[in-house]
Amino acid sequence: MTALTLTTSGAATLRADVIVVGVAKGAAGPVVATGAEAVDKGFDGRLAGVLETLGATGAEGEVTKLPAPSGFKSPVVLAVGLGPVPEKDEAYGTESLRRAAGVAARALTGTKKAGIALPVEAAEDVAAIGEGILLGSYAFTTYRDGERKKANGAKAATKDDAGKQPLGEAALLGAKPRDKAHKAAADRAIALTEEINRARDLINIPSNDLTPADFAAIATAAGKEHGIKVEVLDEKALAKGGYGGLIGVGQGSVNPPRLVRLSYTPRGAKQNLAFVGKGITYDSGGISLKPAGHNETMKCDMSGAAAVFAAVVTAARLGLKVGVTGWLALAENMPSGSATRPGDVLRMYSGKTVEVLNTDAEGRLVLADAITRAAEEKPDAIVDVATLTGAMVLALGNRTFGVMANDDAFRTAVYEIAGETGEAAWPMPLPVDLRKGLDSPIADLANMGERMGGGLVAGIFLREFVPEGTTWAHLDIAGPAFNEGAPFGYTPKGGTGSAVRTLVSLAEHAAAGDLG
Repeated sequence: MTALTLTTSGAATLRADVIVVGVAKGAAGPVVATGAEAVDKGFDGRLAGVLETLGATGAEGEVTKLPAPSGFKSPVVLAVGLGPVPEKDEAYGTESLRRAAGVAARALTGTKKAGIALPVEAAEDVAAIGEGILLGSYAFTTYRDGERKKANGAKAATKDDAGKQPLGEAALLGAKPRDKAHKAAADRAIALTEEINRARDLINIPSNDLTPADFAAIATAAGKEHGIKVEVLDEKALAKGGYGGLIGVGQGSVNPPRLVRLSYTPRGAKQNLAFVGKGITYDSGGISLKPAGHNETMKCDMSGAAAVFAAVVTAARLGLKVGVTGWLALAENMPSGSATRPGDVLRMYSGKTVEVLNTDAEGRLVLADAITRAAEEKPDAIVDVATLTGAMVLALGNRTFGVMANDDAFRTAVYEIAGETGEAAWPMPLPVDLRKGLDSPIADLANMGERMGGGLVAGIFLREFVPEGTTWAHLDIAGPAFNEGAPFGYTPKGGTGSAVRTLVSLAEHAAAGDLG
């Protein structure tokens, strides 16, 4: 992972391969952002004009390289677009800085050291730039030939392999290494992004190398490392405990299900949160098999569990004064002679019965068991995270997740906190009229309801398993969890680690006593 450092060096004197500056889009052309004063001075105040000559506009995501001014220790300047110039007396938004830093990090793949001279006015800017750099430099190379050679003790990676290495070090100019707030912001960015990138790794690992048992083993090892108590229920314990949803979904696979409990309980914690993650390590759809073209990325159907895992570990690493318990509902949904059939009835952990009309609506079944179990510990709030429905992608697109809840104030709080972290979210309703569609003639409810509003129907189904008086929210991350397109900002192709920042920030707000 890229090393993040704070430096008091100036842009002209820092020994690096490149200096990164920001440029914004003004009404009359590109505008050099704060932080780049030394570079602009090196160009006799004409940096904006030089960039415009080279075709730069300052648009978000734009990258322009040019030789550094005479006398600079770094040979290259990289100007990255920040988007529109802020209104008068306003600073650049943290998300603009985060995205620009991510774009710069991606553009600097193969570079050993870069000086980052983006605008820094507060510790929040240090955090945003640090996060952008460390998330933008992410690369999943586990299955690349060069990585295999290195793992086998062969000769060092070839020139081609070395060119694919992420940025080695990012030195933040303008940040103050002796300032406690700046240092704390950088340390938090490192811990947070390391766990987001671990979540990304888990999402990107092929399903043949990440079964429910494999995921449980990884969680157990992380628990030992970070002082988190981990309990794993295997298929025998799940059957004995009456976890009909997890057993029903996982019984068609040779890789049996698991329920993993990760508990971080620091002294002095006044609130306790429960995070529940959907962990379908591969989703074929079961007997209701997915059509061709919809199977290839289904290794990502455990993204909710990956987010919960990363959030609990981050909370422990940051030493937050809030109890956080993570529940990973892990199963592989496969078709076989032992698989649950459409029309079967499952008795859930709560005691309720569910008629399975579609075995591809499996995520809500494993989540229902985990939510019920989490609620038994009477947390102050439960938040589940899941790549739950294609309907949510249709509603909100590929970059925004939906937020539903049984409490309007809590839904608003989660939505606003997501926005603060830079994660795109949108509050969604749970219409009463859609509940009737879940009625079953033979069971307490069915796992499918009306097709229209399917994302909301799934949320309504989950609400049935939340005890009265328990505050609960549901994040449907089906859109942003896995990026099948080209990288953008600090978001790579593949697993993204969606919702980790929101969950961690929720825990921080709870620790501060301002979650409600």
